Amino acid sequence: MSLVERSKIMLLDIGASPILYLMIALSVISVAIMLERSWFFLVVRENVERLARLLAERLEQNDLAGAYELVDGSRSAEAAVVAAGLRQVQRGPEAAEEAMSSAAALQRMRLERRLAFLGTLGNNAPFVGLLGTVIGIVQAFDKLQSVGTNGASTDVMGAIAEALVATAIGLAVAIPAVAAFNYFNRRIKSILGNTEALRHIVLAYLKTRGGPGFAAPVLQSNAESRAEEGSQPFRIERARVIAG
Repeated sequence: MSLVERSKIMLLDIGASPILYLMIALSVISVAIMLERSWFFLVVRENVERLARLLAERLEQNDLAGAYELVDGSRSAEAAVVAAGLRQVQRGPEAAEEAMSSAAALQRMRLERRLAFLGTLGNNAPFVGLLGTVIGIVQAFDKLQSVGTNGASTDVMGAIAEALVATAIGLAVAIPAVAAFNYFNRRIKSILGNTEALRHIVLAYLKTRGGPGFAAPVLQSNAESRAEEGSQPFRIERARVIAG
């Protein structure tokens, strides 16, 4: 038996049904990821114009503690990057810039989580569906060969029509995945652009105010402040000023 015959027998034994079940399973996973990412981006959404205005106002007033409190209470990626830079202000503009760059990289990974699956599925689902179609067509022609030409045209056309269902399902899975992947990437690009704008606001302040003799508060997150207040109930120190 030739290799072609063996391959044909293997395809006939497998059939197109496993391909269809695989596509349905992948579509369920992709929908779950779309819903999870949609909820995530809704939760981390930030009014960046308002945040930038309030941040600039507090920095103009030299209120670093107030600026840090403003961003520390937000769940957005933009605020997390600014908070990372403000925690390093006492070390100078260079340290704050490096801290914000590192935080931006971490936030980018957080924003892009699970999106690779959508991109891969969108690119390859049509080919998986096409594989199911090819298997179905092989089955249709094998049936035609078995029964001959008399009265077999209807059965063969029905088998080919069923085979094309796999391609249709592949496209139905791929199109939403590609659309969601592109949408989430646009959101990520917008968030990172907003982060860069806020980052420059902080750096502009530090490079103009952070010279010799600059005094910066030692900033603490809300969780750290609550822990310190619990351990020192009679003395609450929110910001300790040190000489730069």
